Amino acid sequence: MGFLEKLGLKKKEKLDKGVEKSRDGLLNKIGKAFVGKDQVDDAVLDELEEILITSDVGVSTTIEIIKRIEERVARDKYVTQDELQAMLREEIVHLLEDNAPDKPAEFDAEFPVKPHIVLVVGVNGVGKTTTIGKLAHLYKKAGKKVMLGAADTFRAAAVDQLKIWSERADVPIIQQGQNADPASVAYDTVAAAKARGTDVALVDTAGRLHNKKALMEELAKIKRVMGKVVDGAPHEVILVLDASTGQNAMQQAKAFTETVDITGLALTKLDGTAKGGIVIAVSHELSVPVKYIGVGEQIEDLQVFDRADFVNALFGE
Repeated sequence: MGFLEKLGLKKKEKLDKGVEKSRDGLLNKIGKAFVGKDQVDDAVLDELEEILITSDVGVSTTIEIIKRIEERVARDKYVTQDELQAMLREEIVHLLEDNAPDKPAEFDAEFPVKPHIVLVVGVNGVGKTTTIGKLAHLYKKAGKKVMLGAADTFRAAAVDQLKIWSERADVPIIQQGQNADPASVAYDTVAAAKARGTDVALVDTAGRLHNKKALMEELAKIKRVMGKVVDGAPHEVILVLDASTGQNAMQQAKAFTETVDITGLALTKLDGTAKGGIVIAVSHELSVPVKYIGVGEQIEDLQVFDRADFVNALFGE
């Protein structure tokens, strides 16, 4: 087996393990819905609807999935449990395709503009700083020159945490310490990245409560000063969400997308929760693509989101 095949197998194993709790809960519920039945009927579909909603797939997303399955069941007449699961996979993959990026993220791909500026947002405790560190590592491993910007100057430990991740990923960091002006740090980061010929700069931001007007104004200011240094910056705005919070993550996402132009989502902590269905819900309901998922604590446990791989892992092979 070649190196790339081994790498792919390792990634699949990590993903399978990462969604294990979600998969076990989902398949167990679906199995119970079929007890004493050998084909899909209205009662099974009603129960399936409840299963998906209680698995954090969300009400509107679940209704759309059930509607698509009902149309297929009506057309095919006789449907077994195995066929229903196959339908579920197919329809969820199709649903996720509606909000898919033109192509998956590739860490070794060329950027149209250099430095490529990525602004990372999200509330405290979702794994934002960890996600930045893991992204830095993956870009560095792909041969990119990477820089970090510590613009989360509100929380005492935030700058120190990002410094630790910059050391782990072996990339430089621009910081001014706690209570510095976040926009000033962002400006310095982009200017330094431009001056040093950096390929990609990842800028951390404060994670205060998502409904605070001041935070949103701060993010708008950060974006303005970045754009003065590099045209079009930031080129990506990644919102980090904690998958283990389920529908709370959805509420955070809605609050951010109402005020910030989010270009992609990163769902963390999938390995510690049975609420993996939230990945499907946020992608469908917010019309924003999921770009990354976190399936473990290690530096390489952030994966580029693959729709089919995720759905297959969630429902088992």
